[in-house]
Amino acid sequence: MLEMDIQRDLVPQEFLAVILAGFGNELSPLTSDHGDEPCLKALLPVANTPLIDYPLSWLEQSGIKDVLLICPAIHRPALSHHIHSHPNSLLHIDIQSYEETPDSAVGTCTLLRHFAGRISRDFVLLPCDFIPPPSLSLISILNKFRTDTVSDGLIATTCWFTASKTDKTVIPDEWGHIAPPVSIVWDKPSTTLLYVDTPDDLDRNSEEVELRMSMLSRYPRSSLSSNQQDSHVYVCKRSVLDVLQEKHHFDSFREEFLPWLCKVQYQRAKREKYEHILSSSTNTSQSQALRHSTLSSKSKAQQAPHVHKSKSTATSAPQSPIPSDPNIDPHPSLRVGLHMHRNGIAARVNNIHSFLEMNRHFLTSASYSLPTDPTQRALIDQKAQISSDTIVGESTQVDERTSIKKSVIGKHCTIGKMVKIVGSVLLDHCVVADGAKLDGCILGKNTVVGAKAELVRCITQPGYEVDPGENVKNEKLEISDWTAGAVGDSDSDSEDE
Repeated sequence: MLEMDIQRDLVPQEFLAVILAGFGNELSPLTSDHGDEPCLKALLPVANTPLIDYPLSWLEQSGIKDVLLICPAIHRPALSHHIHSHPNSLLHIDIQSYEETPDSAVGTCTLLRHFAGRISRDFVLLPCDFIPPPSLSLISILNKFRTDTVSDGLIATTCWFTASKTDKTVIPDEWGHIAPPVSIVWDKPSTTLLYVDTPDDLDRNSEEVELRMSMLSRYPRSSLSSNQQDSHVYVCKRSVLDVLQEKHHFDSFREEFLPWLCKVQYQRAKREKYEHILSSSTNTSQSQALRHSTLSSKSKAQQAPHVHKSKSTATSAPQSPIPSDPNIDPHPSLRVGLHMHRNGIAARVNNIHSFLEMNRHFLTSASYSLPTDPTQRALIDQKAQISSDTIVGESTQVDERTSIKKSVIGKHCTIGKMVKIVGSVLLDHCVVADGAKLDGCILGKNTVVGAKAELVRCITQPGYEVDPGENVKNEKLEISDWTAGAVGDSDSDSEDE
């Protein structure tokens, strides 16, 4: 492996990975700031592993080394501390920030235009919240991009996965709505993405998909899929950014720019106007791409035998819809490729539902439940009952006669005596006092649950305090409500006096 790493160092880097780490408003109240301490979406733990570590590990396995991590300015110190306290010699991470507040969200297109000067080659754009399954290899997506850009002038490759079925009975409506799957149209022979539903399309006609005849004429074997989710992982030619610089009104990559790129493939006016920009030669030479592809394949072959091969439809060799005979069509296809993954659970942890679902998914595949270090293990009383499908973090104390089943308990938590916890997720530094009961709950970090309190399907903002003996069901518990109640009580007391 050392020899292979040296060989990879000698080959110029092909891609730059661009990771976007935003505020995560859809994960509120878990990402709501506690006092002066920001609660970062990128550091929100799933199965006690920060979200950002999943895409970073995925990139490392693919051979990509250079990473541009873009985050709000207020999150930069915490992210920088996390990156430097967990050094990884294979990744060179450049953290760049921008001024933004949770109420003034900046779109992906705006960020790409702003940081375009730092993106000098073909790039992989991905969110900080995507958790790929072991069966989904980034190498296969990169290889598809390499092949298609050289063979017929493809400009981007996208990655989609089948939406999982969420058990709505265990998640109350108060926690927010589940993101619906997206309808897409694609050409199966060439694995080309042709159409993506947008919010504007749904507003105009939510019952039907309106398609252009020019698209159907060019791709007569088009298929419609209505159960797909966008991973927001895009491998793009650098020239895509050159076009984006001219499209100043685009803010969302997924809802505006990607649907527009799909139309360039079959709308003559758009092709004629932007072909000279999009068809500029790719940053990566064919020989360089081949060397990276070969090294990645060798590295993958030497991985442990338990890693499964992907059964994605995109792993087969793509067939270009553009004839290879230059006398017939000398123009590049300007296609948007599609990698559709159907094997293994993938998810974007961008809402409360997917956060709970992925934590529970890792419980089913966890090969451990308690800390293995004897000192850490000593913090767990021998009379505590902890099921094998439970994960307990380091430096967490569990007292006697406490029962924990199908749950994720974070680090540095304190669980009292005779506590019952079922199907719940507790983030770091939570305190659960004696006799309390939790069923299907998510506790933000530093949450305190009083003695004999009972919570059923509740989610708490970091730092929230549940009073002893309190009984709450199907609620979002936020500090603003809690403090308002406390102020109201003090006012009424003063009036009585």
